[in-house]
Amino acid sequence: MSLTAQPPVERSPDPDPAPTEQRRRPWWRRPTRIAAVAVALVLIYFGVTFAQVWSASSSATPHRAQAIVVLGAAQYDGRPSPALEARLQHALDLYRHHMASRIVVTGGRQVGDRFTEATAGYNWLRKRGVPDAAILKEVHGRNTYESLAAVERFLRPIGVSEVILVSEPSHSLRLRGVGHEVGLDAQVSPAPSSEPTGVHRLRSMWRETVAVGVGRVVGYRRMTNLEP
Repeated sequence: MSLTAQPPVERSPDPDPAPTEQRRRPWWRRPTRIAAVAVALVLIYFGVTFAQVWSASSSATPHRAQAIVVLGAAQYDGRPSPALEARLQHALDLYRHHMASRIVVTGGRQVGDRFTEATAGYNWLRKRGVPDAAILKEVHGRNTYESLAAVERFLRPIGVSEVILVSEPSHSLRLRGVGHEVGLDAQVSPAPSSEPTGVHRLRSMWRETVAVGVGRVVGYRRMTNLEP
């Protein structure tokens, strides 16, 4: 029985790898995952900032300083609003405990007002026995940054930089940041009864969280449009 030689069989080349395997991209090049990671980082950042705003709102005993600075609030024809009066009372308590030898009152006037917020604060303090020589006024600031920048400018020539800032509890973290940005050696002592409670306080905390979170990135000077 004869055997016939079989022609050699040519093997076809391996097929090309699947397009999905050939074009697989690293995870960081996938838009959906990048967006998800970015959102997660933003939420974590503002969550941590909220916790810091909440923590800073707690009352703390300040160290002795050179001046107490009261941030302005509404006044009604020369009479301080409840929020402003609470701040003034807290500043007066600090002054009477010899935490500083000067009180600086701040705040300009709204359209149609006869008095500035600073003047309303000045008159309130004078009626309670604070001598004229112990009170300084900043009357042009329209927001926290402008007021503290102006305070720093007129305190610097008299050698004053160590200050205690007084405002609402939820403002504490932003106040400290603005104070440092304008060149003040600032600590904060929030007025305990100057802020609403419940839902209103929570809303104020979230507003401050946004202001602090963005202000840390772009600078507080650019955050004046977020002033409460």
